[in-house]
Amino acid sequence: MADALVYRAEGAAVADGSDLYGFAITEWDLPATYPPFAAILFVPTTWLPVPALKLTFLIGNIALLALLIHLSCRLTTTPTRRTTLLTATAAALWLEPVFQTILFGQINLALACLILWDLTRPPGAPGKGVALGIAAGIKLTPAIFIAYLFLRGRVREGCTALAAFTGTVALGALVLPAASADYWTHRLFETGRVGKAWIVDNQSLQGLIARALHDPAPGPAWAIPAALTAALGLWLARRAKSEPRGILLTAATALLISPISWSHHWVWCVPLLTLLMAEGRPRLTAAVATLFTARTLWLLPHQGDLDLHLPWWQQPLASPYVLLGVALLPMLSTYLSTGTEARAPRAEVDSLHGHRAANRDGAGNRDGAGNRDGAAIRDGAAGGVGRP
Repeated sequence: MADALVYRAEGAAVADGSDLYGFAITEWDLPATYPPFAAILFVPTTWLPVPALKLTFLIGNIALLALLIHLSCRLTTTPTRRTTLLTATAAALWLEPVFQTILFGQINLALACLILWDLTRPPGAPGKGVALGIAAGIKLTPAIFIAYLFLRGRVREGCTALAAFTGTVALGALVLPAASADYWTHRLFETGRVGKAWIVDNQSLQGLIARALHDPAPGPAWAIPAALTAALGLWLARRAKSEPRGILLTAATALLISPISWSHHWVWCVPLLTLLMAEGRPRLTAAVATLFTARTLWLLPHQGDLDLHLPWWQQPLASPYVLLGVALLPMLSTYLSTGTEARAPRAEVDSLHGHRAANRDGAGNRDGAGNRDGAAIRDGAAGGVGRP
């Protein structure tokens, strides 16, 4: 649980008033990479001895996995029973991104739960968007879901999320002014500080392209495809036929375009598998589940810089999640649209029925409402650890 130790060190830096971005801990020299607001939230981790902290992360992440499965079922309006939830949780522990998250003491499951809980709340719920803004304040990548809200025409929720995110930045600046200035003007742009982009741990477009070109810094060869993928992914999310597809298209886009998406960041495989099952695609569900349990990236030679020298036939095995993410963009927007449509969240269905009833009554209201890291450790870097 090296990442949990980094979080503990960040909390200690806040409590002691030491340099938040000036330390590196554990045998792999892992630094702090999250915004100052996250470090403030990590202060309670210093109140526990390390063994108790690790046990808390273990139990907490298993509980969060069960919650993520429950929220995924709510997203797809799939009925759940207690025995089904327990069985699904036990099975999902073996998904490589989930296993890595638990192994390294990561917070990916917590962030995914914050996002899904907020996005699946009924329209007009008080404070809808706040949890999403807080998730973006802890780790910047969830901010893409704020853009998703605006693109779907859910301006009020988007503004709420943006205000919450701004509040996290302001709180960080108030409590840690020096660290905030350092992070937002300097550390934010040090992508190399997070880790080596070319190792197999990185399941983003940059990782795939760097390994395929045998170039540790692909530059425009990565930046241009990433920009095009961002535009395409968000456009497809905006036009998605249902909320579940729109959310998963946004998640896949974020994971693809991020400079670094460690394998444990792909815990979004849980709602993806739930959606595929809800859509009645058992073979596709089995294939995707196999991909996320096969661990092909760890079966390849990856000690030292061997990741940069893989032959062409090993490249797909080194980048399974990236290739799946690329395939998801057209698949979620077209293939899954055929046949039975995905069931919309219950709140949306009730709202739709209400509008239809109003139209039958001749009300004709048009007020704008109808108009939303078991990876290998090498070269001083742990597979997926400490590089949030």
